[in-house]
Amino acid sequence: MLDPRPLTREAFAPFGEVIETEGAHSYPINEGTTTRFHDLAEVDVATEGGRPLLSIFRATARPRPIRLWLMERHPLGSQAFYPLSDYDWLVVVVSGDDPLARDNLVCFTASGRQGVNYRRGVWHHPLLVLEPAQDFLIVDRGGPGENIEEQRFSSDDPVLVSV
Repeated sequence: MLDPRPLTREAFAPFGEVIETEGAHSYPINEGTTTRFHDLAEVDVATEGGRPLLSIFRATARPRPIRLWLMERHPLGSQAFYPLSDYDWLVVVVSGDDPLARDNLVCFTASGRQGVNYRRGVWHHPLLVLEPAQDFLIVDRGGPGENIEEQRFSSDDPVLVSV
């Protein structure tokens, strides 16, 4: 059983950046009516002629206990997720080279005010939400080339997340 831990900048640093306003560099703009939280994550999508894409993903909750089916990574670009509602959600990443080694799995609980930016090539699980449906703003790579690799867990021995 995989136990989630709180998402912090320090704990997530090996995998990418946590996108949040708390502790971010900020300054007033628009005649002082707006605060800009500046440069929250490094968008890395230019490899092999890539370009940035801006999308909204609507994720639905999985049956509990949550079963992990696969891990994926994007070898040509980073991928950022930011929730559009204030609901907790889960982030699962791999701390080593083998995406299916259970000892390499790390699970974080992110608040609805925290996003993540996976660095290029970081193994992670697709979106895991805890509410029936949740929307996310996504910044990732468009363009030529194969930008997704997947590895599937055995259906005979599932990886479960305790939530």
